[in-house]
Amino acid sequence: MFVRTLLAMSLSCIFAGTAFAASTAEQPLNPQKIADTAVQDPIDPLATEAASSAQSTEAHITQQEQRDLNKASKTLEDLENSEDDNAAIGVSPTTKTPSTTNNSAAAAKASWTLDGMNQAQWYENIGKGQFPVYARAHVMLNNAHASPGAIDGSSGKNTLKAIASFQQISGIKPTGTLTQETWDALVAKQGSKPAFIEYTVTDADLKGPYAASIPRDYALQAKMKGLYYTRVTEMLSEKFHMDEDFLKKLNPKATFKKAGEKIIVANIRNEVPEDIHLIVAHKGAKQLYLFNNRNQMIGSFPATIGSSDTPSPTGTYKVTGVAPNPWYSYSPSNFVQGKNTKPLSLPPGPNGPVGNIWIGLSKKSFGIHGTPNPSAISKTASHGCIRLTNWDANDLGKKVKSGVTVKFLE
Repeated sequence: MFVRTLLAMSLSCIFAGTAFAASTAEQPLNPQKIADTAVQDPIDPLATEAASSAQSTEAHITQQEQRDLNKASKTLEDLENSEDDNAAIGVSPTTKTPSTTNNSAAAAKASWTLDGMNQAQWYENIGKGQFPVYARAHVMLNNAHASPGAIDGSSGKNTLKAIASFQQISGIKPTGTLTQETWDALVAKQGSKPAFIEYTVTDADLKGPYAASIPRDYALQAKMKGLYYTRVTEMLSEKFHMDEDFLKKLNPKATFKKAGEKIIVANIRNEVPEDIHLIVAHKGAKQLYLFNNRNQMIGSFPATIGSSDTPSPTGTYKVTGVAPNPWYSYSPSNFVQGKNTKPLSLPPGPNGPVGNIWIGLSKKSFGIHGTPNPSAISKTASHGCIRLTNWDANDLGKKVKSGVTVKFLE
């Protein structure tokens, strides 16, 4: 089961960090273009600070670091032994048989309106599906640093993983079940902040820049000024950490073409915790976990980590720097896209192959980055790197420091 995979981690990694941090908040697309030469790394090494010291070797572990790791492993082992093998998302642990009648009645009490979602309450046997209670839970999980990925109000693997991570962060038995205890903890963490708010579309939102379309061929992408958003709803959905179709569902009468138009959006956070000392990329769980120097999990993100054709590396590496809005250097020596057999330099933008941020690792050609398809995170494959939603990658890039350890686990 997923949660058992999550908790049965063998954390053979170290905690390390230096005083480097890069801000990536809402930066304009005006980076310097890299040289038109064959580049082996996806991102120009000169674009990431401290990259000159990068080495494609695994990190060393000191005795003290090993003692810290042993403590972390013992904590996770204890949590694994206490998990509920029969847990299922949205099911009350005190009720064995879900009641369809109760589900329908409870769901009917909430609606897809601003007040309906903000006032949605937990009830037994929520079940699988798309409900206002999950929409509110998604926003609260996002704000508690247990990212569910693209907020869409639906049950599913990313929701289960976010709940399990929040439970572990909060000291609740990690089952992945949205229990009353878990719900109460989320509500307490959220405080008086509403989960959804009304937002007024601005002239800047409509101005863009926007691209008419993004061709699949890298050779055609290389000829563009920028790999911008292609529509206002795409931009707004990422701005508010939402699935684009879900944004439209909440605003069926909106045109998204008029400044001053009011729409319903998620009331999300745009930061991750301080004190990131370890990042664990768990391939089996398709999750990225953040730990502090006290062996405590402080955040998690759904992630796409490699594929069978281009697997991600194994072992322990270091963050070497952060490049916001990078030019992407395509090299056929890494993988071949379409019929492109020559190196290409693709302009920056949220619809670029690595989204709008690159967090470089000491393993050559590998990094943590964004994606042009946020709703597909953890559901598809990557070219070996760690792929997050653009907003999760940007939030991580604001706080991660050069020298932080990244451990890949199977």
